[in-house]
Amino acid sequence: MYSIFISGAAQGIGAAVAKRFYQKGYKVGIYDVNLAQAETVAATLGIRAKAGYLNVADYASWQTALQDFEQWAGEVNILVNNAGILYSGAFEQSDIADHHRTVDVNIKGVMNGCHAALPYLKNAAFARVINLSSASAIYGQADLASYSASKFAVRGLTEGLDIEWQKYGIRVLDVMPLFVQTAMVKDMDAASIKKMGVNLSAEDVAADILKLAECKARAWTPTHRPVGLKSQFLFHLSRLSPQWMNRASNLFIAKK
Repeated sequence: MYSIFISGAAQGIGAAVAKRFYQKGYKVGIYDVNLAQAETVAATLGIRAKAGYLNVADYASWQTALQDFEQWAGEVNILVNNAGILYSGAFEQSDIADHHRTVDVNIKGVMNGCHAALPYLKNAAFARVINLSSASAIYGQADLASYSASKFAVRGLTEGLDIEWQKYGIRVLDVMPLFVQTAMVKDMDAASIKKMGVNLSAEDVAADILKLAECKARAWTPTHRPVGLKSQFLFHLSRLSPQWMNRASNLFIAKK
């Protein structure tokens, strides 16, 4: 029986991933800075679910959480770096502390998770890392500049480690959804969400993460998986269009 460790799993996409994998028979680790809510999610699932505390910005917290989960589950097979935050609005109108926190959670949190989990993943019979990137990592987004930059970092880290960790037999992949119906996008101040809409559910993203976890993921399997038709369209358009056209299309999306 394989196991999955999910950061930021107390709500939204993380909770949906936990439920989807539990239904498929996995041992599920639901780790979050909100321990009480994580425990509630685990209790609704059953005996193959374990909740724990995790502050992704704190490397020591990762070490404690992973050791705790590995002792309970037997091994760590799949790591899902899901925890993330989003601040929207004009760049200069957000406090610099908010921009820094975005880096701490969305970038350092993923780096911490990958680094701390590697010893466990190397010892597992089967291992994979799936990171939550975003369609915002296709082209920098106005009014979401720091969030977009953080997801570009996740994209770059995913690409680099997917190559680097081939020597260990570990694929490192990511999903790139557009806007998802979660608390994160509630009251979001960005023209792009009004024009593009919120058409994806947390369950849609969880379903694609399950597909990545269970596919054979050979060398030719794409590292990035855009989620939903709009994300797929934007991803492939960005690869085919000249830079000025990509900028023009994103300028149109950003106009209020």
